[in-house]
Amino acid sequence: MRLVECVPNFSEGRDRKVLDAIAEAIGSVDGVLLLDVDPGAATHRTVMTFVGSMEAVEEAAFRAIERAASLIDMRAHRGAHPRMGATDVCPFVPLGDTTLEECVELARRVGRRVGETLKIPVYLYEAACSMPRRKSLSDIRAGEYEGLAEKLKQADWSPDFGPAVANARSGATVIGARQFLIAYNVTLNTRDRRLANTIAQNIRETGRSKKGADGKVARDAGGRALTEPGPSMLACTRATGWYIEEYGRAQVSINLTDFRVTPPHSAFEAVETEAARLGLRVTGSEVVGLIPLEAMRQAGEHALRRQGKSPAAPEAELIHIARVSLGLDDVAVFDPEKKIIEYRVAPPRPLGGMTLRRFVHEVSGSAPAPGGGSVAALAGGLSAALTAMVAALTYEQKGREASREKLAGLGAEAQTLKGRLLDAVDADTDAFNRLMEALRLARGAPREGDERRARDAAVQQATRGAIDVPLAVMTDGLRALELAEEIAAQGAASALSDAGVAALAAAAAVEGAYYNVRINLSGLTDAAETARFEKTSRDLLGRTLQTRERVTKKVREALGS
Repeated sequence: MRLVECVPNFSEGRDRKVLDAIAEAIGSVDGVLLLDVDPGAATHRTVMTFVGSMEAVEEAAFRAIERAASLIDMRAHRGAHPRMGATDVCPFVPLGDTTLEECVELARRVGRRVGETLKIPVYLYEAACSMPRRKSLSDIRAGEYEGLAEKLKQADWSPDFGPAVANARSGATVIGARQFLIAYNVTLNTRDRRLANTIAQNIRETGRSKKGADGKVARDAGGRALTEPGPSMLACTRATGWYIEEYGRAQVSINLTDFRVTPPHSAFEAVETEAARLGLRVTGSEVVGLIPLEAMRQAGEHALRRQGKSPAAPEAELIHIARVSLGLDDVAVFDPEKKIIEYRVAPPRPLGGMTLRRFVHEVSGSAPAPGGGSVAALAGGLSAALTAMVAALTYEQKGREASREKLAGLGAEAQTLKGRLLDAVDADTDAFNRLMEALRLARGAPREGDERRARDAAVQQATRGAIDVPLAVMTDGLRALELAEEIAAQGAASALSDAGVAALAAAAAVEGAYYNVRINLSGLTDAAETARFEKTSRDLLGRTLQTRERVTKKVREALGS
């Protein structure tokens, strides 16, 4: 998957017609999916999030900036959030196999086009910055829109692209490339912005303002404010405090620039600690824009560990626990389907979303798919689910404290396998349908010529796909069987029968998938390729049959049968 995410921030949070027009400009580009529009009346700012191919995102970003320039007049703009332009900031974020370096080049192309075509001063920031002092957005935006005209007169602040004079209507735009940033606000039971800002200074990476002997902010010879470490200082964290009138509460507004270093739950707890020092209480938090699934999973796992429960819970449970623990519904409803980026870009899974009863009915119809391949994948998913259950049940037993980490790791791997095998339920049917379509087109092609060769190649590609999916099910099914063997040996004695069923289901998944590999091998024309697939599948099946016999024998003996 090669995708780019773009998260432009526009200096308009109140006029829905303006926001709809900007969103329409983004949506007018084929291949772009607008994921989120998050306006704020008090901040007078809206964050939009869209994804797509690099080429599509490049065009959509320019159209959005162009539309904002025509509709937003910065001379009349007032809001709680710092800003310097109609399109204040426009970052590009790599997703999937896209690299940060590719996003840097993308930012430079868009920046040049905006500067030259729209006559808006453009500064590059983060990974795309032209000099170290311009890496930070806050440094570039210092002085905001009101100080822009004077700033542009300084040689040090000549824009990277566009005229070195203020654009009175549109201000200036900051464009760059960065890794995924989580915009995260923690809400307090106070209206006092100064208290929120004190907490922000105590947790952010740059620290808090250093006071001189006169009680005022100390500054260096160049007039820059001096800082000192805060008591709860967090790496990769930027923060400020503000008051949001529509909520009637102050917030600590946080940008987490690397959530793998400082995840949202760590920021939440740091704010709780600092709030308690000031006699305040955290009431909840909110995600502005989208959040990665990994960050939500981490928060759920952290909360479960604190409760003495296994963190290897089903994904839906982890998200629920994270949502409740972080108070994500405090000021607005948090809908995981809309706020988690992976859920927004995930391909549809028509079979995986069915009820159990409906899926079985679907299999029992006259259509050839879903068929044995999808059923085999489901058996593997059920095996991994049983292993995860036994691991979690054992984790919570008294006397198991020494083995909890191992059980948690085993359960987590089982949950991952479960997810992949359930995805394969749809993937197998999709692969079958693609093969049938390729064969249908091939039948209608002429006997010779370029069209015939192209369609024959398409059939071979579709045949490989119809082999690759069950081969992956065999690999995952064998690992599920190995995990079932582990949990049969380490798990609670009362759940031994569940471990035995997990082993049988996993073995059925592997053998069933093997049949699907074999039936499609005859469609390959490359003898060497066919031999490689055949050897791999036979090896997997052989290992599976040996392991199944070993596990089931141990389970029967332990059960006295």
